[in-house]
Amino acid sequence: MNWKRLAAFLAIVIIMLAVVAGTSPSLVKDIRLGLDLKGGFEILYEATPLEGGEKVTPESLKETARSLEARADKLGIAEPEITTEGTNRIRVKLAGVANEDEVRKVIGEPVNLTFRAPDGTIKLKGTDFVENGAKVEYDQLGHPLVTIKLKNAQLFEDVTRSLIGKTLAIYLDDTMISNPSVNSAISGGTAQISGSFTLDEANDLKDKINMGALPLKLTEKYTQSVGAQLGKQSLHQTVEAGLIGTAIILVFLIILFRVPGVVAAITVITYTWLLILVFWLMNATLTLPGIAAFVLGIGMAVDANIIMYERIKEEIRSGKSLLSSLKAGSKNSFRTIMDANVTNIIASIVLYWVGNGAIRGFALTMIFSILVSIVTNIFLSRLLIQLLIRSNLFKKPSYYGVKESEIREL
Repeated sequence: MNWKRLAAFLAIVIIMLAVVAGTSPSLVKDIRLGLDLKGGFEILYEATPLEGGEKVTPESLKETARSLEARADKLGIAEPEITTEGTNRIRVKLAGVANEDEVRKVIGEPVNLTFRAPDGTIKLKGTDFVENGAKVEYDQLGHPLVTIKLKNAQLFEDVTRSLIGKTLAIYLDDTMISNPSVNSAISGGTAQISGSFTLDEANDLKDKINMGALPLKLTEKYTQSVGAQLGKQSLHQTVEAGLIGTAIILVFLIILFRVPGVVAAITVITYTWLLILVFWLMNATLTLPGIAAFVLGIGMAVDANIIMYERIKEEIRSGKSLLSSLKAGSKNSFRTIMDANVTNIIASIVLYWVGNGAIRGFALTMIFSILVSIVTNIFLSRLLIQLLIRSNLFKKPSYYGVKESEIREL
């Protein structure tokens, strides 16, 4: 018996299982849950111009989505999921929201950009500015400043003339974002906001002004609410079903393949942990479709093991040694497994490209599950079986699910 090979196998397995057992509770606890698991609500908005003759552009739609995200952050909503769809739609997913009506009221209102005199009088509104007209430029000393453009040059000149020596504060909703002084009447419809800005501060001010200058109105086209209790129940039932199904599959593998089945159980557990780790590292949001893809990925990982082990059994039946059977079976099954995985990755990429929301989450989970499966259920599985065979502890073909009567002489 080769004790070194056996010791290496046991060391790998013990370390892996210890890491899985020690880190899984914290990883699972820190994974972000979608609103279908955590509870919350989803709204699909349609964006239309506030003023006639204007068009909804991709840039204005993205800036509006950013403004909604900023509002959600201000309300204390953790990790809102806000995406644009098509040419004029924005989908908002907010998990863990207690007061839905209040949040919907705040989120759905147009962004209110105003320029105010020291006494609080509103002198200019967001609709007075050119859409995406704020830009970051540099003065002669290389210091960043923000330039803005107005639609009515004469209006701006009149406002600035009346406030010479005073301030013209800039507000986004009810928050003052800048308070520049007016040194002279500004003609031409273009102004500069200068100060001791860093580049990041100048870009932030530019983005906020552009955000408030968007002439878009949001109309709810679709809404869906999920209660927190229903979300927890869905999560519990889905995880429970996945665990029961996986346990049944692992028992089936051990009965059918014996020693390779035990190795498959170890690699499937490792695969599951690695996929959870990937979700945690990416700070991804787990949804019910994502869990479905997760469970499907486990099935595909098991399928990869079955294909390889069946090929190894066929090689053993042909009369080859265990080590030769492992090499030949692994080699012959590798192309079949990779062809299936590549096909599934291509299909998942197409789903991600043409889909949105839950479909994208499902596709992305499938892609990562396939990549992790290749590492664990092909290469790791092959390494562990090879260590066991070279240890000379499991020499009988029956340990690999092959009867002596089934072996053909060479």
